[in-house]
Amino acid sequence: MTFNSRLRWAAVLTAGALAVPVTAAAAPQQPSLQQAVTAKVSLAKTSKARSGVQVNVTRGAGTGTVFGTTVALVPQGEDSHPEGWLFAARLVDGKWQVGLEGEQAFSELTAASPVVSAKEKQLFGQQSFAPQAAGGDFRTGMRLPFATGTSWSMPGGAHGWAGTDTPYSALDLAGGNGQVLAARGGTAYTMCGNGKGWIRVIHDRGYATDYYHLAGNIAANGLAVSEGRFLGNIGTDVSCGGSANGPHVHFALRQNSAYVGIAGHNVGGWVFQNAATAYNGTALHGSTVRSPGQQLYNYGALGFTQGIMDAFGGGTVNKRTGPGTNYALAGSVADGTTVNISCSKNGTSHSGRWGSTSLWNRLSDGTWVSDAFMWTGLSTPVNGTCP
Repeated sequence: MTFNSRLRWAAVLTAGALAVPVTAAAAPQQPSLQQAVTAKVSLAKTSKARSGVQVNVTRGAGTGTVFGTTVALVPQGEDSHPEGWLFAARLVDGKWQVGLEGEQAFSELTAASPVVSAKEKQLFGQQSFAPQAAGGDFRTGMRLPFATGTSWSMPGGAHGWAGTDTPYSALDLAGGNGQVLAARGGTAYTMCGNGKGWIRVIHDRGYATDYYHLAGNIAANGLAVSEGRFLGNIGTDVSCGGSANGPHVHFALRQNSAYVGIAGHNVGGWVFQNAATAYNGTALHGSTVRSPGQQLYNYGALGFTQGIMDAFGGGTVNKRTGPGTNYALAGSVADGTTVNISCSKNGTSHSGRWGSTSLWNRLSDGTWVSDAFMWTGLSTPVNGTCP
């Protein structure tokens, strides 16, 4: 092979990022990088089926310090989905040290990497090395991944990233103008090496969201995106494998570098619930229930000191002048209303959809409502204790 031929194989510009084909014709170090990353993926993967490992070097190609994405591919047409990770690697004494997203090695390698930005180092440092779901705090600060104030269909309720696997982290959403938007601000990455179909956005508080099957998606390699930023259109892309029955976005929730159950979390004003089987879970806004095939109105992101009134089947919830039913009535608030919470205090005990509690929340208008009839995402005060 001539020198010019080797150069042509060394790098291919794909969707704005440098994707290095790791083949026998690539630069000498690349096959060992492929092997090192593949070995890591083989230990980390949970896919039942796989059709190879894709290694996409997006920064530092041809040097001893690289960063990129790697995907455990699955066959196209199968009811499964690929698995993907950000990765970092460093060549030491002729051997590649590799860390996958969520591993201690990833944090250490990115912290010392000259090709990783200071902002990314801080972001990756927020990830826990022991994945856990919520930890008692189900607030996400996320909207649904389409325009606020519009409604889309939910063809599939809570289900696994790969379909029927657990946890049920994903939803299928479709409709409207078809534009898929970032659920919360963060840092975006294109996962598939050809730049098509799959975007991951890493947010604050350890959360991330995945968007698969996109058509005409943006190119992202550590791109800062704001809430509501256009990511792509609903589609049927399966560039990294799997299947799609009709245009939609396969939207999934991650926390601490792993998929987590979306049930109990509030996204766009809806609290999602599992069913006995995948795809059949429902969504709640107050006492309003939506089932698969029905429309979800995007209420926008719920603030961290806000709550949604849930009359547990009733139309309104009484407000009081103090934290208990021994205080005078001070009006009522309708089921499904978003309220601002000033502080909280213990009072008389009550039971609602989310259990029994003696906690009462003082609203911004000075009145009080029982926490039993409100979704806040916490069983403890969301804005401190009232004096």
